[in-house]
Amino acid sequence: MIKYLSRPPGFYRRLFHLALPIILQNLITTSLGFVDTFMVGLLGQEELSAVTAANSPIFLVQVIVFGLISGLTILVSQYWGKGDIDAVNRAMGVALYSGVTIAGLVALTLLFFPRGVMALVTNNPVLIDLGAPYVRIVGVSYVFNAASSVYVGMQRSTENPVMGLSVFTVSMLLNTCLNYILIFGKFGAPALGVTGAAIATLTSRVVEFLITAVYALRCRRVPLRPKELLRPGRLMLRSFVTYSAPVLLNESLWGLGTAVITAIMGHMAISTDILAAHAIMGNIDKFATVACFGIAGATAVIVGKRIGEGGSREEVYSLSWCLLLVSLIIGGVVAVCLALLLPTFFIPYLYPLFHLKDQALRIAVMMCAINAVMVPMRAFDITNITGVLRAGGDSRMASVIDLAPLWLTAVPLTALTGLVLDAPVFWVCLSVQAESFTKMPLGILRMRSKKWINNITQ
Repeated sequence: MIKYLSRPPGFYRRLFHLALPIILQNLITTSLGFVDTFMVGLLGQEELSAVTAANSPIFLVQVIVFGLISGLTILVSQYWGKGDIDAVNRAMGVALYSGVTIAGLVALTLLFFPRGVMALVTNNPVLIDLGAPYVRIVGVSYVFNAASSVYVGMQRSTENPVMGLSVFTVSMLLNTCLNYILIFGKFGAPALGVTGAAIATLTSRVVEFLITAVYALRCRRVPLRPKELLRPGRLMLRSFVTYSAPVLLNESLWGLGTAVITAIMGHMAISTDILAAHAIMGNIDKFATVACFGIAGATAVIVGKRIGEGGSREEVYSLSWCLLLVSLIIGGVVAVCLALLLPTFFIPYLYPLFHLKDQALRIAVMMCAINAVMVPMRAFDITNITGVLRAGGDSRMASVIDLAPLWLTAVPLTALTGLVLDAPVFWVCLSVQAESFTKMPLGILRMRSKKWINNITQ
């Protein structure tokens, strides 16, 4: 395996040139979520738990958009390697129509039935009352986010990740400032609490969309071609369905599975405590995996472009193993960092900021310890599924490898331990992470078969 790490001069420079802006962009997006969680957490544990529950349906929209972008990457990276700008515009057109339509339907549902949606996630009436106004407003924001994210994803797939970094930096700074003003009522504004956090998110998403639109109209590197963008054609739609629909279905079902796990926690006897701990751990986990997703994003572009350029199967196979080993090493480094930060920073300094009660604090510590052990395996899985297999056009098998362990292992075990057996919290937390034990072996088997290497531009 070590032999795969030997690469031509300049390879690792190119890898990190692509990965670093993606890592920074993910870090900024994650920071935005953490700021929301932190400021809402200052209001109290019930408010924090309510926003965690409210974000479950919102998270489903996020993963659908991520699925569209991942599917877009499959097509755009290979057409970029081939130099076909018209096809890039057509692929982006299909993604825009799909993303805005799906986000719009979800936004309408959340706007008119906020309490009904909240009731699906938790049966705690206090959390429903607090979360309903939040979910109505935030749902609308993702219509704008869907459009801007598709364009940013296209730029990333054509080796311009810096554009997304710039847009989301502005969005994060604006959201942070508005959170402070609207949640706590600063500078003469009313103290709106949870509703203020939602308004801040909506405003930052609208500004994010406007910046992206202006950039798109002025960009000459990958110029917009309205005819291809607005009328992508049946051929591109067929290609998008063939290679991207499995990815979209994958991310949608994965997001649904994650939402189901959150709903299971929301129906446990200790729902307020475990949801608060889960919210904090979710943000820590996002920070911990930004580098993993950065390498995976760069992997998708590098592997997809090389296939589009006509690289041999052995060359693509060797290149992919190199990138997988890099992700495994980075996952190991992240795991060590989490293990060191838990007793030295998280427990004495971070967790007290959220005013967690004794049981919630114990659950948060337990979740972090389990997560640290699982990070290397998850880093490998992220790069293998979202980077290597999808870039090779093997999106259907990638979906099977990603979804089967979640729905056949993690979801039923979490329901069994959390709702049926009323098991100790340790077993519930371990059940949430159980999918990684089966996902990595399945991914290695598919990787070694080489059946995932397909040139979809031919």
